[in-house]
Amino acid sequence: MKIYTKTGDKGMTSLAIGGRVRKSCEQLEAYGTADELNSFVGCLRAKIGACDSGWGVLIDEQLSWIQNRLFDVGAILAGAHMEVPESAVSQLEQWIDDMQYQLPELREFILPGGSEEVACCHVCRTIARRLERAIIRWCDSDKKDFPNQVVIFVNRLSDYCFVLARWVAKEQKITPFVWKKM
Repeated sequence: MKIYTKTGDKGMTSLAIGGRVRKSCEQLEAYGTADELNSFVGCLRAKIGACDSGWGVLIDEQLSWIQNRLFDVGAILAGAHMEVPESAVSQLEQWIDDMQYQLPELREFILPGGSEEVACCHVCRTIARRLERAIIRWCDSDKKDFPNQVVIFVNRLSDYCFVLARWVAKEQKITPFVWKKM
């Protein structure tokens, strides 16, 4: 199988559901951002997998599951006839609650950083937020209803990444970077 087809050399690409669009279209931006987020989750998995800890195995399993759901999200945004089940959102919420239970109350704004793993969690969080905006922008530009469960899943995923950053910092015994006003 050839990797290069040359069919995109003039700024057009094929959609999974058929048809060709400009590579600048909002739909492509949305599922391209899902792919980018999936790639960064893979980087986070590599960082966490390199940690010498029992918790790294648990988080790796969660991130593997998330990568598969993000591939589903990308397929849905590309036009596949499937849905993100409510149980996927519930799973993220359960993981968030489990980690949150072990964390002190949040009283300050947290800045990204402290360790590579924590910083990677924040990169994933911000890309998830951008993905959410890209989905809504695409739906607004095409005057179509946005896929509610997809947006809810992505919104909850950004929350998961934020809590994961705090939880990983706690596990690594890192004092979080906090915002200091001018």
